[in-house]
Amino acid sequence: MKTRTKVLLAFGAYFGVVILLGIIFGSSGKNNEFQPQNEFKLDAWVPIHMGPIDLSINKAVLYLALASAATIGVMVWISRRMQAKPNKVQMAMETAYDLTRNQIAGQNLEGKYALKWFPFCATLFFFIWFSNLLGYIPLPTNTQETVDIFGLAVPTFAIYAATANISVPLMLTLIVWISYNLEGVREHGFFGYLRTWLPPGLEDMNPIGKAAIFLIEAISHFVRLISLSVRLFANILAGHLLILFMAGGLVVLLGLAALGAITTTIMAIPFYLFEVGLVATLQAFIFATLTAIYLGGSVAAEH
Repeated sequence: MKTRTKVLLAFGAYFGVVILLGIIFGSSGKNNEFQPQNEFKLDAWVPIHMGPIDLSINKAVLYLALASAATIGVMVWISRRMQAKPNKVQMAMETAYDLTRNQIAGQNLEGKYALKWFPFCATLFFFIWFSNLLGYIPLPTNTQETVDIFGLAVPTFAIYAATANISVPLMLTLIVWISYNLEGVREHGFFGYLRTWLPPGLEDMNPIGKAAIFLIEAISHFVRLISLSVRLFANILAGHLLILFMAGGLVVLLGLAALGAITTTIMAIPFYLFEVGLVATLQAFIFATLTAIYLGGSVAAEH
């Protein structure tokens, strides 16, 4: 029997046992306790309103500030400690630098454009990477559930990522979208840039056909606003919900108490390691790579 089949059978048997325990010892299916969506509610910690504009400080703002501070702090700290014989930290950062310089920017942008846009792509990669990683570190940010300590209602520990809020990936996507379109206009001129949206080989096509293809290309550029932002948002949100569900939600839903808590928590650990070790880095890499591809396409002579 193949290893993959054995693993699938083991997972199937595991979930079968958990469900069986739930049927035998569990609750009647009613759930008034496990509300994972509450982990993503943004309660205003410091309300700030300027007319219709809400500038309140909440945990999303905190995580954005932490991700920004981590990005700037780590880069500055490493740059001031560079040495001829690198240590493990420096080697790791040099590997990350090579990834962003040669793989992300170098392979998708040519010559002066790779040099020009490398800092932008690298900043996006590291900011999203740190934001994703911080999202898996439990912090006392859950104001939905508090603990009374000497009369103070202290928020309980929870995991949350700014990139699990659609507004953050969407804003990053808008910056990328505006940047690559402006770069295309700067390189080709406004109408020249629009002409590059048409693929080569259409010289003999009638005007209606060309207009239809141009319309499809225009739609594809606007769809990038959705695909680039939702890809990052959905992957990080799904990962957090999966961890919350396996680490405690399944216990509450099935009413398994202590025995179920131990069982599902053990199962949650591989999912947690998978999200931290792969998904957090992969999503940052994909976002930065697509950014470089869009920038490279905007300055190319033709698609």
